[in-house]
Amino acid sequence: MHRLLIAAALFASAAAHAAEPLVIDVHRDANCGCCKDWIVHLEANGFTVNDHIERDMAAVKQKLGVPYRLGSCHTGVIDGKFVEGHVPAAEVLKLRASPELVGAAVPGMPVGSPGMEMGDRQDRYQVIGLTAKGQERVMAEYPAAK
Repeated sequence: MHRLLIAAALFASAAAHAAEPLVIDVHRDANCGCCKDWIVHLEANGFTVNDHIERDMAAVKQKLGVPYRLGSCHTGVIDGKFVEGHVPAAEVLKLRASPELVGAAVPGMPVGSPGMEMGDRQDRYQVIGLTAKGQERVMAEYPAAK
């Protein structure tokens, strides 16, 4: 009986953990429309977004350890990890499940990435993961579409 109670408690704990909301802080400039569109993408995929309007995004990125070469317009933070630019929600979930990574980025502002939709157009782009040692690794590749 004791094992049954422990198993039930573990199951309840796991279910409660799975039901926890996915909360992400997003830092952005007040006048950026694509940043707002990325927030809509995250919310449509089950994230709760804490929206922070910033005056100095360069300082935010520096504080969070976002390398300049991976920069974009907005920066998210989830579980202490940075999410730079138009990273798809699915890749944010992969970042959370990757303990070796300190962040993920979609450098620049590629057309067709979440928040940068322009009809059927899509630029080829990559989602780049960054390790604590500064090593980059391709987490995902999205092909171009015409």
